[in-house]
Amino acid sequence: MIRIIFLTAVVIFSACPFAPTGNAAAADIKLTKAEHVGMSTERLERIGETMRSLISEQKIPGTVTLVARRGRVVHFEASGLRDVARALPMEKDTIFRLYSQSKPVTGVAVMMLFEEGQFLLNDPISKYLPEFAEMEVYIGMQDGKMMTEPARPITIHQLLTHTSGLTYDYLPTTVGAMYRDNGVVASVSLAGSPEEGMTAASSADSMGSSGLRQWSEKLSKMPLVAQPGDQWNYSVSMDVLGRLVEVISGQSFGEFLQQRIFGPLQMNDTGFYVPEAKLERFAANYSPAAPNGGLTLLDDPSTSPYRNPPSIEMGGSGLVGTVSDYLQFAQMLANRGEFSGKRLIGRKTVEFMMSNHMTSAIGEDPLTSLQGTLGSGRSWGIGFGITGSVVTNPAIAGLPVSPGTYGWGGAATTHFWVDLEEQLVGIVHTQLMPDGTYPVRELMQLTTYQALID
Repeated sequence: MIRIIFLTAVVIFSACPFAPTGNAAAADIKLTKAEHVGMSTERLERIGETMRSLISEQKIPGTVTLVARRGRVVHFEASGLRDVARALPMEKDTIFRLYSQSKPVTGVAVMMLFEEGQFLLNDPISKYLPEFAEMEVYIGMQDGKMMTEPARPITIHQLLTHTSGLTYDYLPTTVGAMYRDNGVVASVSLAGSPEEGMTAASSADSMGSSGLRQWSEKLSKMPLVAQPGDQWNYSVSMDVLGRLVEVISGQSFGEFLQQRIFGPLQMNDTGFYVPEAKLERFAANYSPAAPNGGLTLLDDPSTSPYRNPPSIEMGGSGLVGTVSDYLQFAQMLANRGEFSGKRLIGRKTVEFMMSNHMTSAIGEDPLTSLQGTLGSGRSWGIGFGITGSVVTNPAIAGLPVSPGTYGWGGAATTHFWVDLEEQLVGIVHTQLMPDGTYPVRELMQLTTYQALID
């Protein structure tokens, strides 16, 4: 067990107006007095107090938290440690493993091509990736043999909403076990991930479209866990969509993201690996050593697979980045597709993404299927949109957020959300796997919304 050295000193930037300029460097983010945008400075202090309580209880190593309202940052704070063994403090420009927080970025990439008329969402994915033309659905075992039935065509919309019938190798299903047995894993960045079912990175010589193509072809030989459109199942769908982006755009997935999203938003620290010059800012990753506190090192930055480009650029789990970088992306969504004079995506497209896309047949609380794997209890009042969750009923969801609040998180406890009604963006990043071990996101949202005063 690693004992945390609790740091009480937290550097806070001097308060001054923040106007998004496209420069995502943490040092360039200036604070606006909270009262200028209808929030309480005093009550916002509860965010840091709550996070430092979790840190002092040795539940998480450290956090970077950020709140912006009406395009102005009113809270931006680093607490605790980014590397416990080396006693390195958490900094505002610390680089984090984003894991599944990569998914909304992939969603925006896909919707950019959709807006160009490159495809319709109800198109079958096999129109562009022919390996998915004749899929089968697993229905059970009989006399030691796998039984299947022909699958309906998987649509692009079903991939975007996790209703494709695909799954993850780490989920406790027979098909998930088949994924594991056949090496169809969700990322190639880190061994031992409880969310992403990872293997060690193979040679970067296979990096790019060829690696993702081969992975997609291997996946297509696996049966589906359900008929497309019948169930919500968390899955590798976003990784398939990364391959779709490659086929439509003629670029590698990473090149497309850099040209169309990271470059325009100046997300300079976001990518699929951490370059040598930035490794000193890369946080260590941990897992809980005990039910009520204590940390075990899971991935040391000095030896991490993230030091090298991955063999496959995975749209569902592969990105690393900073809180200030992700603010650029989240604020673009909060601005309904525009940021600092640049329109990346249309207003109606963003509103469409943040709508609940679940049918009555799937049900009102689809994320419940994750409970027991990545959490506990039932996910009341939360639907799903395009590559992110959507709050449908805050009263039964249990937090005073607005209906329509959109967001997602990653395996190492990184989270963001966008509330269009309140013009609010919130981000909390730490590095503890698995996500859901402690209610970090819930406490961040609670202490954010209680600070609203208009």
